[in-house]
Amino acid sequence: MPSHGDEESDELELVAIFDGIDLKNRAKSFTGGSMLAWFGGIAVDLREAQLAPGAKLSVRVLFGGIAVKTPPDWRIKSNVKVLPGGLDVRNPKEVDEDAPVLLLEGTVLFGGVAIGATAGPEGVDPA
Repeated sequence: MPSHGDEESDELELVAIFDGIDLKNRAKSFTGGSMLAWFGGIAVDLREAQLAPGAKLSVRVLFGGIAVKTPPDWRIKSNVKVLPGGLDVRNPKEVDEDAPVLLLEGTVLFGGVAIGATAGPEGVDPA
């Protein structure tokens, strides 16, 4: 299962099995895609990407982790199912009704997903 997508791709299909992926994306119309971390890790920086209407990101984690940094004005709606594991969704404190929305779906088993403007291991926005 090879990964597809790069710094300019509007859709990502990332697969990290016993491996790691670190990607900074600057898409002009990010539509989402999928991420699979199986005994691996994925770190994606979307802070310079523009979100397309109806964008949806599917995450699947098994004994791994995914961290996605988003611009501070994006809202994240989550339908992720978590069994022994963790999910950290960081939405803006003040929600703008017109803010772009990224729908997050998927499953986390014995792993974790962190998404938002301050998501990631350090818990702060380095910008």
